[in-house]
Amino acid sequence: MKYFAIIKKYLEFTLNSSIINMKKIIVSIIVISTVILFSAVNFDEKDTQVWNGESDLFEVLHAFGEPNPKHKNDFSSEQVRMGKEIVYEGRTKKTNGKLSKRVSKYYECTTCHNQVQEDPDLRFSNPDTRLSFVKKKGIPFLQGTTFKGIVNRESWYNDDYIRKYGEEAIGKAHNSLREAIQLCAIECSQGRPMKDWELDAVTAYYWSIDFKLQDLSLTESDYQKLNAFQKTGNNKEAITWLKSFYLQKSPAHFFDAPPSKWDGYKGFEGDINRGKDIYELSCLHCHQPDGVSHYVLENDILSFKDIKRTMFKNSHFSLYQIIPYGTYAIPGHRPYMPHYPLERMSKQQVEDLRSYIEYRTKNKI
Repeated sequence: MKYFAIIKKYLEFTLNSSIINMKKIIVSIIVISTVILFSAVNFDEKDTQVWNGESDLFEVLHAFGEPNPKHKNDFSSEQVRMGKEIVYEGRTKKTNGKLSKRVSKYYECTTCHNQVQEDPDLRFSNPDTRLSFVKKKGIPFLQGTTFKGIVNRESWYNDDYIRKYGEEAIGKAHNSLREAIQLCAIECSQGRPMKDWELDAVTAYYWSIDFKLQDLSLTESDYQKLNAFQKTGNNKEAITWLKSFYLQKSPAHFFDAPPSKWDGYKGFEGDINRGKDIYELSCLHCHQPDGVSHYVLENDILSFKDIKRTMFKNSHFSLYQIIPYGTYAIPGHRPYMPHYPLERMSKQQVEDLRSYIEYRTKNKI
């Protein structure tokens, strides 16, 4: 606005001058045109945000008109610290210096959830492509979806989880991240309800690991298109286009054991190398010595013989049973094994694991 004030004063000076000639008029036109041009360029630079890989995904969406989700909050670095400690250690040092009570006696969040990106393409939840990706990153292959980008989702406990936890619990958790955290604390972790300040802290930590634009694998032309949307003003189109690069929910579909455990899942031929990766990145994550499970496995012949001994039996110890169904907490023994939805372990991968177990027992290694 200051540029237009200058123009106004200049015009008043020119019109009130006692000498008005053609030369003065021409100079005035040139001066006014220059000021207007400079003003337009200046406003364009000021009002247009240039997005890059470090930009927060939600901040970009919000700039195009995406409303704040219910779990969006203003948080401090101290809340992020406490939330991260709760996720990794199950408790935190409060602001008064005292340790909080453990959320669960049995599990931490990291037992079932990674904290970094685990799918090479965020548009798909594919266990087959995920396995090699997590192996390369040196992280486990787990039943639960990663917390990376969890604040960028729009629903939680999706699809078949209603069969496990019921309509009332899922009705609350499906559309609320805070309720989803609470359900996980009580049911999945077999722990206590979290207090409001703990929910605030965990949510704050989640916001610290939200998606950045670089996580979407955008090309240079994609960035140019994104920045061009600001000039065209097609905000709804920009939001829809940007959301096409990632899933707004983590899908979860349950599957059953095969009719015959001897025959296994028909149509799939097991791969020993992939089976080895699943055993080391998934099974041993919980069942290694000093792990969270009472059923201890090691990378030795005795462990593989024990797994094979129950593989074909109608027992929850059979891998054909425990992978798709898991186990349930019971009075006196609340620790349990969560099951794998199809999006977390495929039938192909179950056959891969079987092949590796049979290979190790046959070759006695």
